Amino acid sequence: MLVLKNKKYKSKLISPWVIKKRFSKKGTIIFYHGDAIEFLKSLPDNSVSLVVTSPPYNIGKEYEKKTTLDEYLKFHTKVIAKIYDVLKNNGSVCWQVGNYIDDGEIIPLDVKFYEIFKSFGFKLRNRIIWHYRHGLHASKKFSGRYETLLWFTKSDEYIFNLDSIRVPSKYPGKRHYKGALKGIPSGNPNGKNPSDVWETIYNDWDSAFWDIPNVKANHPEKTIQPCQFPIELVERCVLALTKSKQWILDPFAGVGSTLIAAAKNNRKSLGSEKEKKYYNLAISRLSQLKNGELKIRPIGKPIHQPNENEKVARVPEEWKK
Repeated sequence: MLVLKNKKYKSKLISPWVIKKRFSKKGTIIFYHGDAIEFLKSLPDNSVSLVVTSPPYNIGKEYEKKTTLDEYLKFHTKVIAKIYDVLKNNGSVCWQVGNYIDDGEIIPLDVKFYEIFKSFGFKLRNRIIWHYRHGLHASKKFSGRYETLLWFTKSDEYIFNLDSIRVPSKYPGKRHYKGALKGIPSGNPNGKNPSDVWETIYNDWDSAFWDIPNVKANHPEKTIQPCQFPIELVERCVLALTKSKQWILDPFAGVGSTLIAAAKNNRKSLGSEKEKKYYNLAISRLSQLKNGELKIRPIGKPIHQPNENEKVARVPEEWKK
């Protein structure tokens, strides 16, 4: 459980709970089965406060047809153009991507997307590293263990709830050592700014990375989706960049992690997903959330640290010979 200012973080489900398939002011969760651009065209301009998404990486997963990098970026330029239209002037975009692989060469997608967002006038506020500890093991390069999240704003006027994400100060007893404030505590009694690179290993949001487990193997949120978005990753953006009842959008919603994170924190949500099996699974997960049955990794839960008593953490006897 995330602890901020010595208080436990508590979620609050959106109410009333009304799911619609097309945009409606009466709905609190809008979830469309179909093409992302078609869905974006149906949304009112200047209506969305935050976009949080992890678009397909063009690496040939079952739900995407691998194209050339130029074709891939042209498609997403169209998506970003519509995002610009529907985003409020004080809104934000959190665009989470990995790397594109071309004949063994890595091309960092965040670099490519930065230029596209800038061409529309977006301003990059932070480039955040999401670090995870498990994944495919490479044999011809170092194993990849991070992805990047780009936080853009549409203008210089934007929402940033720093007090919602402050962390305990490492040295709360520090005091000003000179000047008019000499002897007075130099920090903030509510905690410190967690910086742009966060870690959740020992102390929530207190160090180097957003160290959040990717959704693999025994993760409680694991579904059939091969590139699933952790709910915790979205929640941090939701808490920092929006207010209650505001609209949060994910045009590539997958199995609904963004919709869940929004509903869990009293925000309204908009999403589209073209794969029917993922769409149906997202609807099921939302129902489980409403009924208190959905398994979710608690936000801020420390990463498990194996000890020598665990069999899988011990060096095999064969390796000692």
